[in-house]
Amino acid sequence: MTAPMITGWGKCLPPAVLSNADLERLTDTSDAWISTRTGIKGRRISHAETSDLAAVAGRHALAAAGLSPAEIDLVIVATCTPDRLVPSAAALVQAKVGAVRAAALDLNAACSGFLYGLVVADQMVRTGSMRRVLVIGAEKLHFFLDFTDRATSVLFGDGAGAVVVEPSEEEGGLLSFELGTDGTAADILCIAGSGTEGAPAAERRPRVEMEGPTVFRRAVEAMGEASARVLEKAGLTVADVDLLIPHQANRRIVEATARRLGLDEGKVMVNLEAYGNTSAASIPIALAEALEAGRVGAGARLLFAAFGGGLTWAAAVYRWGARVAPLEVSEAALPPTSRSGRDLLEPNVVFYGKGG
Repeated sequence: MTAPMITGWGKCLPPAVLSNADLERLTDTSDAWISTRTGIKGRRISHAETSDLAAVAGRHALAAAGLSPAEIDLVIVATCTPDRLVPSAAALVQAKVGAVRAAALDLNAACSGFLYGLVVADQMVRTGSMRRVLVIGAEKLHFFLDFTDRATSVLFGDGAGAVVVEPSEEEGGLLSFELGTDGTAADILCIAGSGTEGAPAAERRPRVEMEGPTVFRRAVEAMGEASARVLEKAGLTVADVDLLIPHQANRRIVEATARRLGLDEGKVMVNLEAYGNTSAASIPIALAEALEAGRVGAGARLLFAAFGGGLTWAAAVYRWGARVAPLEVSEAALPPTSRSGRDLLEPNVVFYGKGG
């Protein structure tokens, strides 16, 4: 039986940066406060829509796999910040990349969304239902951030990452996985009023709401425990892991998860200092950067772990294939902008009544 493998990868990071110094002008915070508690120094703010970010990342992944868009059978976009509720972001991405033969669907498992999407793609290919699947994690989270709330506004950024999954004669791919949800705790991390329940007040945009200490504790527990279980399912130990690529939520969560597993920090991929928490996009962005940096070798055993709103969690053990370099390189990019990250936040400032 052929193994579904990741054969292409890519990312899209908008050019506008919002630094901690910029946030000092918007809310009661400081670079020291943010850096100490989160490890974040900056984040990207997108002037384009979620589907634009996703399409650019998808084109890079297609080029890396050496495929044309018409060869894709299914586009999955993991996001909690789609351009519209109808049609799906995936439908817009299908058109923007030119995947004319592909079915398209959105998947919302918040920060765990990319791993949920990767598992769906793997099972589709494994059963022969689909041959080639483009899986994208993409978010424009700044749209839902109240920058008067330093508990949430300092954490999140925008971006997208993508992979192509297709059959391979190589051994490896997804060795084990676990997906989980605790819907009884849904209100601990949510965007209330963003659906048919309606906004709490007509003049206010729905915003990210989070019980930080509870999320921290549950994230460390869920990511650590799920990671241990998928390693056991795969017949591996922590010593067999070449690289942990976790959801980039917060440096303290990442470090606590690694300690819980007993994994050396040199085997952990961390890039949140520059990008913050990009939710469903964080793992595929980190994977693409790990490959660019030479941290994923042929046959590498990767451990993925994530936790997000829902409350959802996911973990997976993945054995990489032989190829670690893209077959082709795409020149896809977002349209240029002269606006700064601070400029792009002006609508949020108007909605939430805070200048700076």
